[in-house]
Amino acid sequence: MVDIPLYLLLLALLLAVPILCLTRSSSRRHGGGLRLPPSPRWALPVIGHLHLVAGALPHRAMRDLAARLGVGGAPAPLMLLRLCELRAVVASSADAAREVMRTHDLAFATRPLNPTGKVLMGEHSPGLIFTPYGDGWRTLRRVCVLELLSARRVLSFRAVRQDELARLLRAVAESTPVNVSERISAYVADAGVRCIIGSRFKERAKFLEMMGRRIKRMPAQSLPDLFPSSRLAMLLSSMPRRMRRDRKEMMDFVDAIFHEHRERRATAVGGDVEEDLLDVLLRIQSEDGTNPVLTTENIKIVIADIFVASSETAATSLQWTMSELMRNPRVMRKAQDEVRRVIAATGHDTVTEDILPNLPYLHLVIKESLRLHPPATMLLPRECREPCRVLGYDVPEGALVLVNAWAIGRDPVYWDSPEEFKPERFEVVDVADFKGNDFEFIPFGAGRRMCPGMAFGLANMELALAGLLCHFDWELPGGMSPSEVDMAEAMGLTTRRRSHLLLVPKLRVPLSDREQH
Repeated sequence: MVDIPLYLLLLALLLAVPILCLTRSSSRRHGGGLRLPPSPRWALPVIGHLHLVAGALPHRAMRDLAARLGVGGAPAPLMLLRLCELRAVVASSADAAREVMRTHDLAFATRPLNPTGKVLMGEHSPGLIFTPYGDGWRTLRRVCVLELLSARRVLSFRAVRQDELARLLRAVAESTPVNVSERISAYVADAGVRCIIGSRFKERAKFLEMMGRRIKRMPAQSLPDLFPSSRLAMLLSSMPRRMRRDRKEMMDFVDAIFHEHRERRATAVGGDVEEDLLDVLLRIQSEDGTNPVLTTENIKIVIADIFVASSETAATSLQWTMSELMRNPRVMRKAQDEVRRVIAATGHDTVTEDILPNLPYLHLVIKESLRLHPPATMLLPRECREPCRVLGYDVPEGALVLVNAWAIGRDPVYWDSPEEFKPERFEVVDVADFKGNDFEFIPFGAGRRMCPGMAFGLANMELALAGLLCHFDWELPGGMSPSEVDMAEAMGLTTRRRSHLLLVPKLRVPLSDREQH
C-alpha cells in the first residue's frame, strides 16, 4: 500500500509547516470522545506511522504491527494507523473481518478514490472495482453478476478455455527450461480476451507489459494521496503525470479491443458469431435497460476491469500454486497421481472440464495455495461511509479500512502449522469454501464488494493446473533442491512472485492430436 522512498519522506517533513496545524486540529476534531482502535506508539509529527510501513510489503508490516499491539500472543484484531493525513483502520482477525464485511458491510461498502486514483481511473467513470457505492455501482454490479460473470456465462466459454489449454501445453512441451510465469500469464490473458471480444488480442504482449506496470503502481501512496488537502503536494509529485500516461495507454488498448471486435463482427460469415462479453454489454446498452444508463465509457472501463482483474488474479494464483508444488514434492506427486488416475479411468486422452469435479485433491491444493497466497493480500481498500463500532471500537467516518487476508490465513489461532503447505488440512478444518462465508479464509473478500469474477478466474486456474500436472513431470533447473525455490514477493495491487518461475518439463502423458496441432 505504501511505497515511499526516503527522499519523499524527507519531502513530507518539509510540508510540515503548512500542514501541521491542520493535522492537529483534524486529529482533535475526530478523536475527541471516541474509543479508537489501538495504535503503535512510534508516531512522528506530520507523517504519523508512515515510517513503520514505508518501503515494506504492506501485509507483512501490518501483521507485525498488529502482533506488537496484541495481547496473549494474538494480534490486535483492529488497529488504527495515521499515515500523514490519512487514517487507516486495519482488520487482522477473522472476527474483525466479519464485522467489516458482514455485520457492518453497508457502512464499509464504498471504495476510497484518492487524488492519483481519480487521475488513473477517471473521476466520473472509475469502473466496477473502484466505483464508490451508489446507484452507478449497483447497476454495474448487477450487470456483471447476472449477465457477464454468471455461472451460465462462465460455462459457455469452456471451449475457449479448452483451446487455450491446448496452446499452453504445446508451448510448454516445445521449450526447456520453460518460463512458467510467462506461459501462464499468456494463457490466462488469451483466454480472458477471447471471452471478452471473441478473438485473441493482437497486442497481448504489450498489454501484459503495461498491465504489469499498472499493477505495481496502483497500491503505492504518493504525496498527493498522503496529503490530499495540500496543493503543494500535487504540484511536487510526478505520480499524477505518470497516472495520466497510464490511463491514456490503457484506454488506447481498450479502443483497440473495440476496433478488433468490430472488425471481427464485420467479417463474420452470415453474422454467425457466438456472443462474447462485449456483445453482452453493447446489447444491454442498446436495450436501455439500466438506471443509470450504461455509457460507452462505462463499458470500456468494465472491460478493462474484467480483463485486468481476471487475468491478474488467476495468473498470480497459478504461479504461486506451481511454486508451492515444486517446494512440496509429496503434494505434487499426489495431485499428479489423482489427475492421471481419473484420466485413465474415464478413457480421455487429455484434461477436460468434465473431469474437474472428480479431482477433490486438486481443489484442496488450490484452496491451500489461496490460503497462503491470496492474490490481493490486503484485499482492496474500503472507506467508512458513516461512524460505526467494530469490536467495541469507534471507526470514524472517512477512515480507510483494510482487511489483512494474508495475515488471517496464516494466523495460528485458526490454523495448525500455518506456514506449512498442507492441502489435507481442508479435509478436517471447519472451513467450507472461499466464497465469503468463512472469514478465516477470504482470498476473494466477502460481502457487497466481494470479487464478482471469482468463478471466471477459477475456471481458468483449475483447468490449466490439471493439464500441467497431468501431462508433465516437473524438475527444478540446475540441480536446485525444493527448499531453494525463491518465494520472495513483489509489491503491487496483487502480490506476485518477485522472480519468474523457471522449470524443466518432462512429457509424461502424450498430448492429444488437438494439443499437438
